[in-house]
Amino acid sequence: MKIRKSILYIGNNLTQKSGYNSTIAVLSKLLKENYQVRVASAKPNKFLRLIDMISAVIKFNKQTDFILIDTFSTINFYYALIISQLARLLKIKYVPILHGGNLPHRLEQFPILSKLIFKHAYANVAPSNYLKVAFEKIGFKTLYIPNVLNISDYDFKSRMTLKPNLLYVRAFDKIYNPTMAIEVLFALQKTYPQATLCMIGPAKDHSYQETLLKIKALNLENSVEITGVLPKEMWCKKSEAFDIFINTTNFDNTPVSIMEAMALGLPIVSTNAGGLPYLIEDKLDGVLVNKGDVKQMAFEIVNLLKNPLFASQIATLARKKAESFDWNQVKNAWFALLK
Repeated sequence: MKIRKSILYIGNNLTQKSGYNSTIAVLSKLLKENYQVRVASAKPNKFLRLIDMISAVIKFNKQTDFILIDTFSTINFYYALIISQLARLLKIKYVPILHGGNLPHRLEQFPILSKLIFKHAYANVAPSNYLKVAFEKIGFKTLYIPNVLNISDYDFKSRMTLKPNLLYVRAFDKIYNPTMAIEVLFALQKTYPQATLCMIGPAKDHSYQETLLKIKALNLENSVEITGVLPKEMWCKKSEAFDIFINTTNFDNTPVSIMEAMALGLPIVSTNAGGLPYLIEDKLDGVLVNKGDVKQMAFEIVNLLKNPLFASQIATLARKKAESFDWNQVKNAWFALLK
């Protein structure tokens, strides 16, 4: 009997608390097809989470062949730094999985710390060619393996007629610029007074209060629904009542929510921040606008509403792209890496 290799996956395993189906929750489960997988950490407190991660590395170091490390551009960057150096000390192969859309800035801002993490990695895995290009430019060995969807979880809805009902699925975080979504709705209502917006996601910082104030200032209380976090199954079901998906971010990599919108058949209008032009081909499987350009985003939404055939065409091609993110398409890349 072949002995299965063992993986320790380090990241913020907070799906149970947040309701979000995070990358670590999805990928760790799928990797069990071929590996023994342990995960750390589900501790809500950031400090206790770090201690739990360190403890897991030490406890299982003799039984671990690879450590996967979810790596972001915010405070979690330091989790990656600490765990990667501990892995080096214990002579365990480690693989940072690059998620932060602002990671290229981190590379420039902290070149020495970045080198400590990424130069000594067994491999760096980028879910977007945007990050692959940025990392390879500096000389870090990087593989492109996209984020994973279970495509069978997403029912494609064909929309031959469109209503001005917008859907936003991201956290209320300043880097995602949620107030822009309100401004876009306000601009859209000049042409379509009945336009509505549903915003799904957790409140992460002051931008949540700013969004509420913007809604009140523009008298949009009857046009905007804010649900908070919804489990994937619930928001996917709710998406059937909406016809255009908007993404207003200022920094981004390869957001899973956009991949999910592609799978569901929602035409997408997004800013061109970070890695988004590597995920969305403008006017082919989505529409891109400049960061912060409310007028342009509203114009492109109106264009989709007036041209439902075009909207249907880009949604169909987007679904085809989403199918390439299915586990059955992606898993061999992981198996080849972790052999």
